[in-house]
Amino acid sequence: MPFVTHPASPSATDYRDQSPAVAARFAALHARPVVLEAEHLSCEFDSERGRVTALRNINVRIHRREFICVIGPSGCGKSTFARVIAGLQPVSAGRILLDGQSVTAPGPDRGMVFQGYTLFPWLTLTQNVRFGLDMQGRSDGPADREARQWLDLVGLGKFHDAYPHQLSGGMKQRVAIARALAAGPKILLMDEPFGALDPSTRAQMQAHLLEIWRNVDITIVFITHDMDEAILLADRILVLKAHPGEVQEFIEVPVPRPRSLAQFTSPEFQAMRHRLDALIHPAPSPHDPEQAPLPIIRLTQAGDDVE
Repeated sequence: MPFVTHPASPSATDYRDQSPAVAARFAALHARPVVLEAEHLSCEFDSERGRVTALRNINVRIHRREFICVIGPSGCGKSTFARVIAGLQPVSAGRILLDGQSVTAPGPDRGMVFQGYTLFPWLTLTQNVRFGLDMQGRSDGPADREARQWLDLVGLGKFHDAYPHQLSGGMKQRVAIARALAAGPKILLMDEPFGALDPSTRAQMQAHLLEIWRNVDITIVFITHDMDEAILLADRILVLKAHPGEVQEFIEVPVPRPRSLAQFTSPEFQAMRHRLDALIHPAPSPHDPEQAPLPIIRLTQAGDDVE
């Protein structure tokens, strides 16, 4: 579909409009094999409040080497979705298929990176990255060299003998990514991996991740609550709604690749952000007590106003 500016609002671009180059890229993407599929997926679990439905009737198909971001309001089941794909959370109905096979348990075909760094503090970086290889019985010299190659890929080769406590937060997360990739997974699951980083480091890590993705045969499912991050990174964005977590929309991002922070002001980026904001933060309804605006209680004296 060609890029269009709508006459009703000259400054507003429809988020569904795509330039010819972007449309061609999505046509090629959808021609790739489906590597991951959720079929009528539902997930329930017990909590202090009783039985909770975290996900309900999720149906999505993800193609090989696609970069998917999952976003939605708090409590929409984003992290649960990642844990189900990882085999860490059982499903209540439906199934997850990886290359046509049902996922029922964790496996080396899926790597996961959490918001916490989850590195072993008593191991060097090389030993941390080697952990997955060791679990596969590959504890030999070639495994050591392979671990260092992964550290080189994330720009930390010269720190191979360092320990996690000697690294910054961003460096630790790069090691966690290298460790997840070293086992050779088909899917890389990332559950808000940059959420604990400062804005500058977060921007650097986003750029690092895109560079890694361009050079590794991997499909990425990335959980985030940051709309700008989702638009910057993703091919498509899966938007979930809360209580229970259901698919609102699976959106093709119209922003051309390669992407950078300079595109934040582009019409495509702004149209996409406006759509995500409307889905995740709908206008409050006076009939819904959960969406009703909070009462404002004045705690200052008259005449003590601020501008």
